[in-house]
Amino acid sequence: MPLYDVIIIGAGPYGLSAAAHFGAVRGVHYRVFGEPMGFWERNMPAGMFLRSSWEASQIADPGNRLTLEAYMAMKGNHVPNPIPLGSFVDYGHWFQQQVAPQVDRRKISNVETAGDAFRVTVEDGEVFQCRAVVVAAGIAAFARRPEEFSTLPASLASHSSQHTGFSQFSGKRVLVVGGGQSALESGALLGEAGAEVEILVREPRVHWLRWRARITRRGILGRLIYSARDVGPPGISQLVARPDYFKLLPRNWQNWIGKRSVRPAGASWLVERLKTTPIRTTSHIVAAAQVNGNLRVSLNDGTEKRVDHILFATGYRINVTKYKFLSSEIVNSLHVINGYPRLGRGLESSVRGLYFLGAPAAWSFGPVARFVSGAHYCVPAMVEKVAGSQAF
Repeated sequence: MPLYDVIIIGAGPYGLSAAAHFGAVRGVHYRVFGEPMGFWERNMPAGMFLRSSWEASQIADPGNRLTLEAYMAMKGNHVPNPIPLGSFVDYGHWFQQQVAPQVDRRKISNVETAGDAFRVTVEDGEVFQCRAVVVAAGIAAFARRPEEFSTLPASLASHSSQHTGFSQFSGKRVLVVGGGQSALESGALLGEAGAEVEILVREPRVHWLRWRARITRRGILGRLIYSARDVGPPGISQLVARPDYFKLLPRNWQNWIGKRSVRPAGASWLVERLKTTPIRTTSHIVAAAQVNGNLRVSLNDGTEKRVDHILFATGYRINVTKYKFLSSEIVNSLHVINGYPRLGRGLESSVRGLYFLGAPAAWSFGPVARFVSGAHYCVPAMVEKVAGSQAF
């Protein structure tokens, strides 16, 4: 049975960043499992742009050498700003080739403890043993679709993460549910693909991130009040970018800042693209029924609509017990709070040697963990803890 120091589950920005950092630690024998940039390629529609700033879209590596600028210089590809999804995916593949060219693309089917180590089983039955497991498996398992509409077939109602494009909706009436970037940009893309679109936003108004561009243009002042990590509003942004300080706050403050930092909002460059798209605020669906091949939808204000499809761009609800590869023994041993694992120093869970990166770390280390830029803190902290805990 092959023995590794570390097995990394996931090959998105966090998993690849972990590989880059472990690769810089002498004597660490590690292996990465996952489809490189799989979520970004398979669960997001082509034509999208990253809402995050240029600096916040860099995948973290030791020494910050594998930047977007280095990618452009080596590949000869120009990347505009805002960054197109396709360009970021290609950057991720280039990053992977630099740090983990031998990524194992097989899926992990089971992770269980084996004494002081872990036994990791791959989908074809091969078994590995390791001293530490790093879960960087992303958020695909956590797609949130309102439970009351779960019986509607995928042909009539779907989550935004189920689409890589919207050409199939040309000429169709589509109702988009949500007020964040995914909903607003999906609405723009659907309209540009020829669909008749209306967006339902539960809040009284749509929040646009117009202030960010104005602040970041103000040189030193902008950099003082707004962190390059690009998470949270001015002032708060600097605190969110420093999880060691963020964690010292009272829990109710952490919760408030977390919600304030990731509330639904759209990039200012979407305003022009949506100027002819109806956006109905203070609105949500209370009932939806199939009628003659399409949907009759009832809204909270008493009105009814007939549409061909509902697109739920309703985000993700973290619940690590939904990772199917975690054994029941591990799930039962995890200290979980509202779906989030409670993590200690170095992002280690209550199961010794089991670490979580990305959005699952947000309850313990703040909202920056939800974003690519959070890897600049989370990954080095995790690698330092793993390296200090193992006799490499």
